[in-house]
Amino acid sequence: MIAIKEPLAERVAALPNKPGVYIFRNAEGRVIYVGKAAALRNRVRSYFGSPHSMEPKVHSLSLAIADFDYIVTNTAQEALHLEATLVKRHQPVFNVRLKDDKHYPYLKIDVQSPWPRVEITRRIENDGARYFGPYASAGSVRRTLDVVKRLFPWRPCTQEVTGTRARPCLDFFIGRCIAPCSGACSKEEYDEVVREVILFLEGRTENVLRALRTQMAEASRNTQYERAAILRDQIRAIENVSEAQVTAYARPTDEDVFGLARSDGEAEVQVLFIRGTKMIGGDHFPLDGAKDEPDAEVMDGFLKQFYESSTYAPRTVLLPLEVPEKAEIEAWLSEKRGNRVSLLTPKRGTKRRLVAMATENAREALEVARLKWLTDTGKTQRALEELQEELNLPALPRRIECYDISDIMGAHPVGSMVVFIDGRPRPAEYRRFRIKTVEGANDVAMMAEVLRRRFKRAAQAVEEKAAGDNEGWGALPDLLIVDGGNAQLNVAVDVLREASVPLIPAAGLAKQQEELYVKDLAEPIVLPRTSQALYLVQRIRDEAHRFAVTYHRNVRQKAGTRSALDSIPGIGPKRKRALLRKFGSVREIRDASVDDVAATVGFTRSLAERVKEYL
Repeated sequence: MIAIKEPLAERVAALPNKPGVYIFRNAEGRVIYVGKAAALRNRVRSYFGSPHSMEPKVHSLSLAIADFDYIVTNTAQEALHLEATLVKRHQPVFNVRLKDDKHYPYLKIDVQSPWPRVEITRRIENDGARYFGPYASAGSVRRTLDVVKRLFPWRPCTQEVTGTRARPCLDFFIGRCIAPCSGACSKEEYDEVVREVILFLEGRTENVLRALRTQMAEASRNTQYERAAILRDQIRAIENVSEAQVTAYARPTDEDVFGLARSDGEAEVQVLFIRGTKMIGGDHFPLDGAKDEPDAEVMDGFLKQFYESSTYAPRTVLLPLEVPEKAEIEAWLSEKRGNRVSLLTPKRGTKRRLVAMATENAREALEVARLKWLTDTGKTQRALEELQEELNLPALPRRIECYDISDIMGAHPVGSMVVFIDGRPRPAEYRRFRIKTVEGANDVAMMAEVLRRRFKRAAQAVEEKAAGDNEGWGALPDLLIVDGGNAQLNVAVDVLREASVPLIPAAGLAKQQEELYVKDLAEPIVLPRTSQALYLVQRIRDEAHRFAVTYHRNVRQKAGTRSALDSIPGIGPKRKRALLRKFGSVREIRDASVDDVAATVGFTRSLAERVKEYL
């Protein structure tokens, strides 16, 4: 058992078994975790239980707790809302949290003002204004503002509106403002423009178009042809924007669709907004504190913070997986919306395809963030310096090579070698290996074969005086990383000792706890969670894994195609090529009709029937 610090023991025992929020602090008084509970005493006491039953992250948290506060609430739903508010305010390091959440921008329309404008703000206040967001970045919110400004003639200026200005500004003459400053429009006309902006930002484009068409018809009946022409052009512009939006459903709906992508400690959530029958937009949000948390907890934590910040709750929320606090979040969002909100995890159909689309977009956003990091010279330089210091390397590891093995129970085993120079991938120097000498599932022996072959080529390059080249087999790494723990590291050290090459520092990266094993160190090196060096070695290991898995998949598919078609009597290389050229894969051949197969060049009906029978 973890010994509860004496001043805390009595306070934990005295906690009420009521709903509420608990706030853990470290020795410096900083908030490190905020949680909610249906029964405070039971929940807080669990952090001081046996460490053997704790997840690694919870164990680390329990060791860091020096003090705690709590707030009792009337219901678990109130606790959920308060938890999201406090996480947003304090950004505790052990919570899953939106990166820089306090900086997310919104669009604000001060409907209390007699002449409202649309403006960007980073604070939501209880001032009666309408807020739209949050948007993930200044770029996202500015793009939306530009569209709204192009479609609706609200006033962009901050001057006092008196209606007596002698001449309106240029915006009036290019159709970007209806000039209340010079009395060119009435208060009612300007309020109608603002109402249309609000409807558009809510995604109710059809309502806007309906109103504008009514106004255009009325203007035409009153022989106000110039105004009717302006409204016609506005309608066309909105229709063009609407056509660019993806049609999601045949019938109107109101949904937010979420996708989650993760890579080691990194996590990204994509949200798509479906209003009416269209997907009106979306955004992606990077998360901190997701490492060691299961997907359901990450999604749960994100939803609470996202909707705590958001000013609108849709009728339906589509998720890639069930979240632990589904009932509480549904009740909270239903109260926020004013009627029933449902959290669904679709298994098939259009809704499932939308979730898959959101997930794929989240993966793309995560990859873009990774590439952006890799192109940041300052960050990669710091990562290399940290890695040199942590591993006690003799020189900056400018060239890093990483190796991985991919197989399924020993079948079709392959190895990969990826190269990073100055913290950036060098795909031209990647190498892949077919395992030739190892039988069965023995990753350590496979790693030994790959490394021997690689450094045999390096030794040959040295003999040919090609060593020192910046590229090719003769270029030796400043650091060699193998995917795995002590076993993989030991075999790498043995191979390097046998090879006729200069001494090369080596490390094994164990995926479970992201520990770096180094020869002659009793304990593995654990890089700090916020370390740029940790981020770099994770990216390198992930790239080696991706390269190995991709090659393994290709080898497996080719082997499957070869064995399936080559075993059919009468199918030689030419007929095999003809089939694959026409159908693309064995699966497509299997699904094709006998007539389709018989129509292939070089085939008869009897041969086609034989192919279908064998497949």
